Amino acid sequence: MRINNIEICVKISDGTINFNNISYPCQVGIEGGIHFTEGREGDKKTPIGNYKIRFGFYRKDRVSKPNSKLNFIPINKNDGWSNSTISTSYNRYIRLPDNKSHERLWRDDRAYDIVLVIDHNDSPPVTGLGSAIFIHLSQTDKRKTLGCVAIEPIVMSKLLPLIKNGTKLSITA
Repeated sequence: MRINNIEICVKISDGTINFNNISYPCQVGIEGGIHFTEGREGDKKTPIGNYKIRFGFYRKDRVSKPNSKLNFIPINKNDGWSNSTISTSYNRYIRLPDNKSHERLWRDDRAYDIVLVIDHNDSPPVTGLGSAIFIHLSQTDKRKTLGCVAIEPIVMSKLLPLIKNGTKLSITA
């Protein structure tokens, strides 16, 4: 196995994530999936397409810096991600407080203890096409997401050592 050539594949129809030729369960959008060019902010659908992993966040008061070649940024209580369609920071990391709509990265649940940021709608972001699409940790009740891909902590721990900036991610129907 060569770390540089790993590809991650998420299959919405059966709720799986596959890497290293092994499939694991994952959670995807409540409303299923949609081609990335047809998605809309707040549609609760996981965008279908080919992506790359950009970088990650981790909550250092709860987890150690991940063992990974991917760049990780520790988050704190003032970190967020803009989902405001009227903001010039739409689909970008922001510092709080911010009076426009945003996703708070510091959460009471453990979902964002480790977050992988993908290059969905970010170069440049198209307002309203969808924001804050991450790979993050599953909720304890395994509920579906608002558009992200969620995986169990044990699956994340298997994935982290294999990835780096630019690792390919394919999300299919």
